[in-house]
Amino acid sequence: MSGSITRTKKITYSAMFAAIATVLMYFEVPLPFMPPFLKMDLSGLVSILAAFMFGPLSAILITLVKDIIHIFTSTSGGVGQVADFFMVSAFSIAASMAYRRFHTRKGAILGLSLGTLAMAVVGCFTNKYMLIPFYAQLMPIEDILSACSAVNPLIGSLDTYILFGAFPFNLIKGAILSVITLLLYKRLSNFIKENTIFDKKPAAVDKAPKMG
Repeated sequence: MSGSITRTKKITYSAMFAAIATVLMYFEVPLPFMPPFLKMDLSGLVSILAAFMFGPLSAILITLVKDIIHIFTSTSGGVGQVADFFMVSAFSIAASMAYRRFHTRKGAILGLSLGTLAMAVVGCFTNKYMLIPFYAQLMPIEDILSACSAVNPLIGSLDTYILFGAFPFNLIKGAILSVITLLLYKRLSNFIKENTIFDKKPAAVDKAPKMG
């Protein structure tokens, strides 16, 4: 779609998408049987849709804007937002590159699957080297693992937290985002493509309107 959209429309919709993603990021929900501090929001969905419609760069910029805004109200010292940026960007890049290579529904499914996997893998590193070290400064890591074990008995160490907590959490999150993307992308893409409000030149004012 990116080849059939004007620069003005692309910038305008990207700004709108960034605003929507910023709002959606405020609404977080935990997933059953997952560590309590791992919560899901739908802000990444906006970035993925933008990646499919406008390309990976727009998706990265949208993700960057909403994460920077949320840093100012962060409860994780900005660490959560940085981790989110890396994970959602990885998803957006992998998904959009595959979809551009195979521009079909099967290509979209392939791209979303690769994006989900990319986000889950990157999420392992951000959890191990960013999120857990941050929370370990607030409370003993044994207490963190104990809280995780209470909802998932398979978690007993940092490595098992990554394997049975962070990794499956991001796989599930990616799958949910992928399904919603498949449901919305075509309709939203067609709407933006057909909505020429940002492309039309102002109508001439020297002609009297037709009556009746």
